[in-house]
Amino acid sequence: MNLKNQKDFFSGLLFMALGVAFAWSASRYAIGTASRMGPGYFPLLLGALLTLLGGLIVFKALVFETEDGGRIGPWAWRPVVFVVLANVAFGVLIGGLSSFGLPPMGLVIAIFVLTILAAKAGTEFRWKEVLVLAAVLAAGSYVTFVVVLKLQLQVWPAVAGS
Repeated sequence: MNLKNQKDFFSGLLFMALGVAFAWSASRYAIGTASRMGPGYFPLLLGALLTLLGGLIVFKALVFETEDGGRIGPWAWRPVVFVVLANVAFGVLIGGLSSFGLPPMGLVIAIFVLTILAAKAGTEFRWKEVLVLAAVLAAGSYVTFVVVLKLQLQVWPAVAGS
């Protein structure tokens, strides 16, 4: 097998694996029909589309030549670590960690921490830009989830004794 684009080939395989995983886990739920969708309908459809997209990308990687062969370079560990850490911190801050005595810190603080940690993944970090972005994201999330969708989310940390 002659790979013409290494990056596309492995990206396509990843898409296909994720698509199959989504479709397989959707099979545990009632699928339903297009007119009466069950809880597994959308994940199954998403999994099938993701698998199809992955197959097209793999096909392209095997057929169409690229100039440099799409070689995969060394791992960029800094972005991987900071993006994963940002998401874990968001989950811990939004929900709290009772085993360590950390109460939920609320949507706003969780978004600020998420944005700051994720911005550290890049090579250029400017506090002013990151804080403005965090404020816009926090305000947008508040309006979207609390005001418009009326979700019961804790916005700020709970104050002890109240």
